[in-house]
Amino acid sequence: MAVEVKIPAVGESITSGVVSIWHKKSGEFVNEGETLFTLETDKVSTEIVAEKAGLLETKVPEGQEVKIGEVVATIDDSKERPAEKKVPEAKKAEKPPEKKKEPVEKKREPEAVEKTVEEGEKKPPPEEEKPLSPAVRHIVEEEKLEPEKIPGTGRSGRLTKADVLAAVQERGKAEEKVEAREVEPSANGRFIRKKMSPLRRKIAQQLVMAQHTAAILTTFNECDMSAVQELRSKAQEEFTKKNGVKLGLMSFFVKACVEALKAVPVVNGRIEDDDFIQNNFYDIGVAVGTERGLVVPVLRDADKKSFAELEQAIADFAARAREGKLKIEDLQGGTFTITNGGVYGSLFATPILNPPQSGILGMHKIMPRPVAVDGKVEVRPMMYLALSYDHRAIDGKEAVTFLVKVKECIEEPKKLLLDF
Repeated sequence: MAVEVKIPAVGESITSGVVSIWHKKSGEFVNEGETLFTLETDKVSTEIVAEKAGLLETKVPEGQEVKIGEVVATIDDSKERPAEKKVPEAKKAEKPPEKKKEPVEKKREPEAVEKTVEEGEKKPPPEEEKPLSPAVRHIVEEEKLEPEKIPGTGRSGRLTKADVLAAVQERGKAEEKVEAREVEPSANGRFIRKKMSPLRRKIAQQLVMAQHTAAILTTFNECDMSAVQELRSKAQEEFTKKNGVKLGLMSFFVKACVEALKAVPVVNGRIEDDDFIQNNFYDIGVAVGTERGLVVPVLRDADKKSFAELEQAIADFAARAREGKLKIEDLQGGTFTITNGGVYGSLFATPILNPPQSGILGMHKIMPRPVAVDGKVEVRPMMYLALSYDHRAIDGKEAVTFLVKVKECIEEPKKLLLDF
């Protein structure tokens, strides 16, 4: 019986996706629970697994856009996995009865068949994991490969450096194939036209919607980063050794924003039709840039997390975003967003709201600038801050008060709970 493989519902408002990579090819036998293909949607990439074991027949090629519920393959569960060639050899390995008297321990090698105590039969020993050379292991860990899925060409089937490098290259070709889908060069070669990815289309829709549905206004300030830089410098070694991650800037700004949201609660709310929803929890979105586009995973209950927990969560989000392994629930339900254009060198910018939220804080590059300190001119590491907000719900006074509170917390980090 042929079992249909359909595109599942993977989240609210998602109606389509792209079959980016087939991990199993048409005509291959698949086991229940094995990954069949990666579905790239406008928010995240999801691995779709086989619900039944059987023979796979694909219906759509890599790179094709598909609708939710569309049949993309079938699995014939009446078929069984082909018998392995090693089975007859294992049977031949059984020795005639008259040879059982011989001292088996002296004549067999470690790879020889074992004799079970209970059954008195001889069975092939379990295949041990093939060891990896230091060079191969380094590439496997660096590129996050699965060595058991790579065919080895070395002695006894071991992986060589060439094997893993070829696997990296093949993966790169598959990714390039997805990116290059539906590319149409112009007749004179002066430009090319290509279909936007689902994620890029979703980003475009969200940004336009934000501009059309909210009265966005931006207010600015600047903060002296001297105290935070000094604090990080003193605590960095011990913090990294204790928690396995570095003490970054983002955790300070998350903490500062939580304090500011508590001081000015309206910034932590949103407009819904004719109502205003006031959130009494603090789920802070942190914008992460990837090659596929910008995503905003959410730090749940940020007010209850320590500096270490915040940094660990941010590092985990960044890694999974780059690998396309974020889940749909990682991106939903934020109450406020922080974006850091400073990592790309931005000195000054106005961030756009992340609907339906009412506020977003923009961080920027730290630049040494002359400032007046106690009547004297000193060069200090300064950062411009930008708060974009929905003026329908938030007045200018409230926005300025919020930004001043963030500035105070950053310039005097002792006001934060320093739980290093």
